[in-house]
Amino acid sequence: MTESFEINRIRQIVGPNGQVVGAVSGGVDSSVAAKLMKEAIGDRFHAILVDNGVMGLDEVKKSLKDHLGINLKVVDTSKMFLDLFESEALLIDNEAKESHGKIEYLLQGTLYPDVIESISFKGPSATIFFHHNVGGLLENMKIKLIEPLRELFKDEVRELGKVLGMDEELIWRHPFPGPGIAIRILGEVTPSQVKIVQAADNIYIEEIKKAGLYRKISQAYAALLLVKAVDVMGDKRTYEQVIVLRLQIL
Repeated sequence: MTESFEINRIRQIVGPNGQVVGAVSGGVDSSVAAKLMKEAIGDRFHAILVDNGVMGLDEVKKSLKDHLGINLKVVDTSKMFLDLFESEALLIDNEAKESHGKIEYLLQGTLYPDVIESISFKGPSATIFFHHNVGGLLENMKIKLIEPLRELFKDEVRELGKVLGMDEELIWRHPFPGPGIAIRILGEVTPSQVKIVQAADNIYIEEIKKAGLYRKISQAYAALLLVKAVDVMGDKRTYEQVIVLRLQIL
């Protein structure tokens, strides 16, 4: 699949007036899908980033705005994710009706591995587990699905991102879990605990980048343990929480 072929295919599907809404996370898949949609239909694509309070530091929001040039709405959450996304999508739909037209499509960054692990797509394959973005939409959702990356593997998505001229920081971003920083905190997840892990994770990743090792590692992160440890800080004895640093080499 070439980028020009997929851009033309999107234009044929969406038409000259169709509006598309899609959630972006800052990860490789949703970023490439968003960039592709932007190239195909311009400002008729409306991106939503839901900041659930347990993401990394602000570099995700900043890099998306700086490098993708997409029509991005950042929603600061205080309620459940799905409720907020639905309400924001309805707001965008109402605004689109007034200016251009009704929102008709939902963009998803579904990849081929998501599909073959969930259902048999092209030939025999075992069901490994069901991905949240495979299987279509809820019956009561009056919107159509568009998945331009559905037949691509991760390395092909990165190559497509390069062809689209995307910044390498986005193309090579490490995977980030759906539950965000929260899944890297053992025990109660509180705002203060989240801030500790966000700061530690940011320092860790920045040092990896400075050492020129980021692209040699498939994933690296900081996690907060339940245990505390004794140490000496300055001329005092301390008893503080423990951060563990983990990484996986490519």
